[in-house]
Amino acid sequence: MRLGGFVVRALGWLPIAFFGWYVAAPILLWPAALLVKGISWAGLSDLVVAIEQSGATLTFVTSLRPGTGAAQAARVTVDVNMLVYAFGLPLYAALVLAARGANWPRLLAAGYAALTPVVAWGTLADFLKNIAITAGPLIASQTGFAGWQREVIAFAYQLGALILPTVAPAVLWVLTHDAFLERMRRGAA
Repeated sequence: MRLGGFVVRALGWLPIAFFGWYVAAPILLWPAALLVKGISWAGLSDLVVAIEQSGATLTFVTSLRPGTGAAQAARVTVDVNMLVYAFGLPLYAALVLAARGANWPRLLAAGYAALTPVVAWGTLADFLKNIAITAGPLIASQTGFAGWQREVIAFAYQLGALILPTVAPAVLWVLTHDAFLERMRRGAA
């Protein structure tokens, strides 16, 4: 197999994979939402009162208050679009389908399972960034996070938004397609 043919097939599968991903997002992202809920309730139960999923959006209802006076009775909510952190799923699917391996269903399932924590990471880091950094001093001060913890949150957010959604599917595909890559290398030689 030639590299050019593989690239053309991968580019052909991308729109199909992205369409299926977008349409099925509420179902595909449900396990990541469950993972986020479990982590939140285990480690952030003092901050997170409830988490609701509506399509591809998770709404975090917090114990934080937006202000003083009449606003003191309200709670701060944070919406996170999980699609922002899940675009690696259709990328991986397009690469797997373009490689035309006989075991593609197993590889898609394994990739989905391996990439679900990446989606959860980005979603949770986005939530934490919103309440600890971008929400403003009145709300951020209620979180109780120290300066170094805000730095860790900022790093986790950048890793979850910029690096993991793109790099994880590519690395996973390379790790699961070593025989395919070897055949392609021999064909090029």
